[in-house]
Amino acid sequence: MIHPLSVQFTNPGQEQTSHSSAFHDLHNEFQQALKGYKMRSSMSRKGDCWDNAVNESLRGSLKVARLHGRRFETRREAMDEVIDWLTFYNHRRLHSTQGYVSPMQFERAWLGAQEKRAA
Repeated sequence: MIHPLSVQFTNPGQEQTSHSSAFHDLHNEFQQALKGYKMRSSMSRKGDCWDNAVNESLRGSLKVARLHGRRFETRREAMDEVIDWLTFYNHRRLHSTQGYVSPMQFERAWLGAQEKRAA
């Protein structure tokens, strides 16, 4: 079963997209869990490599920046390193495609703009 705490929402209550190349067609349970969270699975079409490009770039950056050549004593130590890097990546790293702000700053600005449009 997919644990609710393992799913983060960008816009709670609205349909979300799960970018999972490993599970999208493997388990009916996974598909049912996505539906339960009002999510839809994202899959590339034949010849379309761009669907998963952001995810692959993120994973590649993580491997190069923090994991390549490292040996961890415990799984917990490895998990802590990944969480620390993801926190940096999402909260402090400036992204050129987002106007040189962090993803969290970009999302807050976007949500603020949506609230102004709705008012």
